[in-house]
Amino acid sequence: MSGKIDARLAEIGVEIPVAAMPAANYVPYVVSGNMVFVSGQVPFVNGELQYQGKVGADFDTDTAIKCARVCALNIVAQVKAACDGDLDRVVKCVKLGGFVNCIDGYGEQPKVINGASDLMVEIFGDKGRHARFAVGTNALPMNVAVEIDAVFEIA
Repeated sequence: MSGKIDARLAEIGVEIPVAAMPAANYVPYVVSGNMVFVSGQVPFVNGELQYQGKVGADFDTDTAIKCARVCALNIVAQVKAACDGDLDRVVKCVKLGGFVNCIDGYGEQPKVINGASDLMVEIFGDKGRHARFAVGTNALPMNVAVEIDAVFEIA
């Protein structure tokens, strides 16, 4: 199905990947009423895990921002699956939760997670503006640099 959001994606040159299957005993998203809760998404690109390591040691902030954008693309892929392929059903990106695998003393987590936040606004416009948290941690699954979860309202 082609709609306004698909046209917007083509206009900005963004391709949404196929929604990834979960890596453990959970589901990639849950639809409850008009809300979609997306499980934490990591930087898979074409089925391959990317960006493994710590921000501030293995990656700089600019590279971590790119990683967050990949996580956001994977979030949108899950939302698309939850909406049976129709992203025009998105009413609002309600919240993003961002985790950054970083060294002690690193303080640019909000800047890193902007890589995801900016993409939501690029794709959905004002519907992409959301509440958010961005925190640092000493480790993430599979040693990825960033993991992000999300909550969306859909029609």
